[in-house]
Amino acid sequence: MSDTLTKLSYQTFQQGKSYFGIAHRMLGARLMNVISPNKTEPKPIPSEVLLKLKERADNLLEVDWQDAERGIYPKSLLFDNPWEDFLRYYPIVWLDLPQMWERAQHKKYQDFSPEIETLGYPSYYVQNFHHQTDGYLSDLSANLYDLQVELLFGGTADPMRRRILAPLVEALSATSIHPRQIRVLDVACGTGRTLKFIRAALPQASLYGVDLSPTYLRKANQLLSEIPGELPQLLQANAEELPYLDNYFHALTCVFLFHELPATVRQRVIDECFRVTKPGGVFIICDSVQMSDSPEMKPLMENFSEVYHEPYYQHYTTDNLIERLEKAGFENIEMQVHSMSKYLIAHKPG
Repeated sequence: MSDTLTKLSYQTFQQGKSYFGIAHRMLGARLMNVISPNKTEPKPIPSEVLLKLKERADNLLEVDWQDAERGIYPKSLLFDNPWEDFLRYYPIVWLDLPQMWERAQHKKYQDFSPEIETLGYPSYYVQNFHHQTDGYLSDLSANLYDLQVELLFGGTADPMRRRILAPLVEALSATSIHPRQIRVLDVACGTGRTLKFIRAALPQASLYGVDLSPTYLRKANQLLSEIPGELPQLLQANAEELPYLDNYFHALTCVFLFHELPATVRQRVIDECFRVTKPGGVFIICDSVQMSDSPEMKPLMENFSEVYHEPYYQHYTTDNLIERLEKAGFENIEMQVHSMSKYLIAHKPG
């Protein structure tokens, strides 16, 4: 297939995901109005903000294509998506919505099924983030998560995740380390999608992942066992106390975690990431944009914390992550913004 045809196919593929995500959210909102007409409405988004969001999304997809074209990862990864089992899980998304709406209406933020074990987890983690049924502690949640995130971001969640790959590959390529000796840790690896992308970009590296949720780790093992290459080593662990030796990893990644942590915990996690990074290694964060880099997106940030249960998000939007990274000891910190995500590429002194 020619590059022109491949790019056209990719653009069509992404447009399809975007239109479906928009249609899903609109239909969900209409049904919610019928079922619960007295609910609190999100603030209307100004048209200029929506136009800016569309421009950002278009730029994101162009960068995604360019990174594949210059060989950061294979072009086949552009067509990878969590909707492969769409027919299996999408109906369950709708079946789960009434429970989510009920929790949102009655502010049930720590509502778990009787069979879910919540003891032993930090209190900040025992939450129905996004009003999800059973938070991050059930097989149902793990099976629906990637599809729900793609719907939330209109099909751009994976392209945003993939923006960690270029700085990761470039930082490791600048060293003399043999590809088979490279060790990379994904902190809060969830269902393993980020590790799947890293495996495509670094086929010979040894990959590791930690997460607090045993059910999400089971889902990650299932996903990662289906792809070629050495199976990443996954551990259930708290990122505040990473179960690894000092100076062990050449690179660490962390995607969509910090906005769901209290401020003091953010610092402890960053400190731990510094501890286990080798001198000369790199730590790459992907998370939500903040007021400092995207003030024009303020209406979207305000709506996100109001519509979804994100108890630590408002503080996150004004937190100084660069200052936290420098406090831990990182230096040469670069920042990028792609769509609704920002990226921090921090280096440990060599």
